Amino acid sequence: MFPLHDPLDETLRNELVGHDDLTAALLARRGVLTKEDAETFLNPSYDRHLHDPLLMTDMRKAARRFADAILAKERIAVWSDYDCDGIPGAVLLHDFLKKAGADFENYIPHRHLEGYGMNVAGIEKLAQSGVKLIVTVDSGITDVEPVARANELGMEVIITDHHLPALSEVEGPLLPPAFAVVNPNARADEPYPFHGLCGSGVAWKLVVATLAVEPRLREKIPEGWEKWLLDMVGLATIADMVALTGENRVLATYGLLVMRKSPRIGLQKLCRGMRTEQRTITEDDVGFMIAPRVNAASRMGDAVDAFRLFTADDEDVADALAKKLERANRQRKAEAGAITRAVHARLKERTEMRSVIALGDPEWRPALLGLVANTIADEYERPVFLWGREGNLRLKGSMRSGGPTHALDLMRATENTFEDFGGHAAAGGFTVLDDAVFFLEDRLVEAHARLAVASDDALAGHADAVLAPEETTLAFLKKIERLAPYGIQNPKPVFLLREVVVDEVTRFGKSEEHLKLKIGMNGGKGSIDAVTFFVKGAIARTADAFTRGSRANMLVHLERDTFSRGAPVRLRLLDIRAADQRSSIVALVSASGKV
Repeated sequence: MFPLHDPLDETLRNELVGHDDLTAALLARRGVLTKEDAETFLNPSYDRHLHDPLLMTDMRKAARRFADAILAKERIAVWSDYDCDGIPGAVLLHDFLKKAGADFENYIPHRHLEGYGMNVAGIEKLAQSGVKLIVTVDSGITDVEPVARANELGMEVIITDHHLPALSEVEGPLLPPAFAVVNPNARADEPYPFHGLCGSGVAWKLVVATLAVEPRLREKIPEGWEKWLLDMVGLATIADMVALTGENRVLATYGLLVMRKSPRIGLQKLCRGMRTEQRTITEDDVGFMIAPRVNAASRMGDAVDAFRLFTADDEDVADALAKKLERANRQRKAEAGAITRAVHARLKERTEMRSVIALGDPEWRPALLGLVANTIADEYERPVFLWGREGNLRLKGSMRSGGPTHALDLMRATENTFEDFGGHAAAGGFTVLDDAVFFLEDRLVEAHARLAVASDDALAGHADAVLAPEETTLAFLKKIERLAPYGIQNPKPVFLLREVVVDEVTRFGKSEEHLKLKIGMNGGKGSIDAVTFFVKGAIARTADAFTRGSRANMLVHLERDTFSRGAPVRLRLLDIRAADQRSSIVALVSASGKV
């Protein structure tokens, strides 16, 4: 239970000798193994750590064509996805083209009526409006037919994307017949050094490359102006949950810096409505506050509202749109809550709980089901599949693993059931065959039984170090914040607090859905708060059994409580066990030692 990471070996510790023990250990666990890499990681530089975009396959060709279209006043269309990667990319290309004096329009497909990616009907609309060049953002790499139709109608297409192409067993990647395909993940022999960019990151690279190949654009666009677009790149990089390593670490870092200073009226209005301080925006604010509101636009209505918010230059318009997104987000929560209650009602009717939960309703909005599946999977601690009917009449859904089961492995093992699926270890999306939906849960349960599922002990989280409550100071927090912004492949450090005294257990929130513990300092000198939100499952059961004076072992993150005066340090509770379940912890800590 709650094992510690192994300490650094002597050779690696000597390599990172310029850093304290904890920082060196955290760097090593993130694959930072040399002093040069440590300098790059801890001090990301715009000038030194971003790659030349012209190294990317087809980039020079795309940039030249883009620049020519701008200068010749050809009609350009920017076709973007409707999520919090595609929308920011659409915004940054809008700002660039507007600044350059281009003739252009933005096209964002309707999530429920058109679905993801390019479509022939939309292509034909653009042709009728006189478009000669289409530039995609965060989409297009699998859209062979729509791109071919664009060519037939006399339009050329530049694809900027980061998703994987379709594959042929014989021919390999099947790339659309576009004028240029700019995608670091499209080709096995891609020479660009970093393959982890999000869609908006690739689109921004096109802007930088276009300015590099066409100096005449600098007559309207001052040197360095493109850095102001990094607020949108940072937003998308964090929201799209790409790895925050390499270039993405630079883009997220500078993106947050620009967001904090951005004159973008829509961002200011959105922050004000969320009661978030713009000048201190963090990756958590992006992931848990801003991105859900941007995504709510397409889930509950039309993504164009989010696009218009970030491109607005009128305070009244921006204020109205920010409030509209706030209402959409509340509606999203309400509808997700209604679906959650419906799922609970169905589950209560069951006489037994199976190893996999699979439920659906044609009336359920697929765009909301990932949120609900996550709640149910956490509560029941098993895989959950929920489906609804999309606007194009397909049965689509989301799944969450709820434990050690690998989401993709389970879907792969379920034969003759899914038309399409994708995702990663903890979560995924799927389209289920119409005639298979009635047997979905049966087939998933059978597939689950065939998989080798890891034990609870194997799943237990590893702590980076042991802390005492009195060590959780602002100075300590500032030290570990050098590794921020946190995200995929750069997780927040995890700390183990052993045998701490629980002074108080309280619930808060409208439905008392959140949990707060007051943890006593050694020697009785004050306390520190530990919180977790929407508590359920094992943590809820354990906390409910505590009384004043109970002792606990806890896994936590450290964070700032921005809603309290002075923004004091608090603990974000990840897991908790009663201290009488201590034997395995003591053995592991004794073997590993304190980092």
